[in-house]
Amino acid sequence: MYIIGTAGHVDHGKSSLVKALTGIDPDRLQEEKDRELTIDLGYAWLDLPDHKSVSIVDVPGHEKFINNMLAGVGSIDMALLVIAADESVMPQTREHIAILDLLKIKVGAIAVTKIDLVENDMVDLVKEDTKETVRGTFLENALIIPVSTKTGDGLNDLKAVINENLSNIRNPRDIEKPRLSIDRAFSMDGFGTVVTGNLRDGTLLVGQQIEIINSGRRSRIRGLQTHGSKVTKAIPGTRVAVNLSGISANDIARGDVLAPVGILSPTNALDIHLKVLEDIPNNLKHNMFVTVHLGTAQQVGKLRLLDCNIAEPGEQVWAQIKLKSGFIAIKNDYCIIRSNQLTLGGGIVVEPHAKRHKRNHAGTIADLNLKRIGSAEDLIILSTDRPNPVRIESIIRETHLSETEIKKSLADMIKSETIVRITFSQNFYYQAFEKWEEGVKKIENELSEYHKIFPGKAGLSKNELNKNLNLSPKAADIVLSTIEKSGEIIIENGYV
Repeated sequence: MYIIGTAGHVDHGKSSLVKALTGIDPDRLQEEKDRELTIDLGYAWLDLPDHKSVSIVDVPGHEKFINNMLAGVGSIDMALLVIAADESVMPQTREHIAILDLLKIKVGAIAVTKIDLVENDMVDLVKEDTKETVRGTFLENALIIPVSTKTGDGLNDLKAVINENLSNIRNPRDIEKPRLSIDRAFSMDGFGTVVTGNLRDGTLLVGQQIEIINSGRRSRIRGLQTHGSKVTKAIPGTRVAVNLSGISANDIARGDVLAPVGILSPTNALDIHLKVLEDIPNNLKHNMFVTVHLGTAQQVGKLRLLDCNIAEPGEQVWAQIKLKSGFIAIKNDYCIIRSNQLTLGGGIVVEPHAKRHKRNHAGTIADLNLKRIGSAEDLIILSTDRPNPVRIESIIRETHLSETEIKKSLADMIKSETIVRITFSQNFYYQAFEKWEEGVKKIENELSEYHKIFPGKAGLSKNELNKNLNLSPKAADIVLSTIEKSGEIIIENGYV
C-alpha cells in the first residue's frame, strides 16, 4: 500500500484532478467549496491494477496554507506535481518541489492540467518550462502527462504512469513500531472519537492498547477503517481512520502521534544533517529560531550549528534543534525548517534524543556521521560502546532498527567477538567487546592496586569499586557477577 501526495501552485487544479482520477471530492470543508480553494488537507483513494487501493492526500497550494501542505506530505511515497497549462510554473510550484526534494521523496509524476484552455503550442512550452524547473531534483526524469479534467484527456495515461511508478518502489517499511501522525481528530455520532493519519513503520490492530503522544493519554482501538472499508488490521503505507474508546477528540490535536504503549517517547532535541536551500536570501546563524515541521507536527526551536558558525545557502551542515516542548521523531525521519514564511532547508534526523554537544568537536561529528551512514553493526556498536551493559530494548530504542534485524546482527557479532552477551537474573545484556575488555581490565587493576596497598584487608567494597569505575549499581552487579563466575575474583559480604 502506498500514499500519494499532490503538490503545486494555488488554482492549478489539484483537487479537480484528484476528483477526476478517483471520483472523490477531496475538498471536505464548506468554505473550500464556496471559495473553490483548498485550505486544509483532503483525502481520496485510487484503484490501480497492480496496487489495489492507493491513498491520495490533496494539499493546499496557497502560500498562506503551506503549514497544512507540510502536514500532508510528511509521510508520502510518491508526489503528483500539478502545473496548469494556462499559467505554467509559479512560485508555489517551486517551493513545493524544493520541499519534496528535501523530504527525499523518491518518485513522482507531473500532470499539466487545463490543456483544454490553451493551444497545443502552449502545452509544449509549459512542458519545456517544467523540465527546466525540475532539472537536478527528484522529478528530473519524471514523465509529464498533459490532462484535462473537463474532457478526460490524459487521465488514463496518468493512471498508468502512477501505477508503473509505484511498481518500481519498495513496499513501505515495517520495523514493528507503528505510528500514526494525526492530521484530524473529531467525534462521530454513534462511534465517538476518530483520528486519521498516514500509518508508518508497523501495523495497527483492532483491540490494541495505544497512547496519544505527547498527552500520554491511553486508549484502545475500537475500530479501523481504510479507504471507506472496515478492517481488523491496518498496514503501513495507508491512510487510516482509528476509532478510539475512552478519550475525547478535544484532547487530541494535529501533530499528536498515536502509537502502541511504550514504544515512543517525546524528545526536546534533535541532531540533524541539514541541507540549506540554495536560493534563500540570508545565511543561517547559530542559535537562530526556526519552525520545525516533521510528520504532521510543527514547533519552534533553536538551531544550534555544530560544525560551523553560519550556514550559507546550498551548504550541508550538522545541527541540533533544541525544542521548547516534547516532539516525536525517530532516526531517519526527514524534517523541514522554516522562518518568517520562508522555507530555509531540511534534514534527516540522525539522533532523535540528542544530548548537548561541544560545537566544532571532531569526535562528535565523527559519531554523527557514523550514525547517519553506518551499517546495523556500526549502530549496535555505538549503542553498546559504554561502561554499562544494556538490554536489547535499549539497542532497539537507540538504533531504531527492527528487533528481528537486531537479533540477527547480534548473533553474528557474538560469533565474531565484537559483542559480549552477559546473562544476569535470567536476562541478556550486551556490551561492545572492547568496552567489556576495558572494564574487566580496570577492575583487575583497581583490585590489584588495592591489595598491594592493603594486603591484610578482606577486599575492596563493591560501593567503593563502583565509584572508582563510574558504574551504576546494577551494571556493577552484572559485570562483577560475570567475572566472579569465571573464577577470577571472589565476592564475600559486599567485598571484592
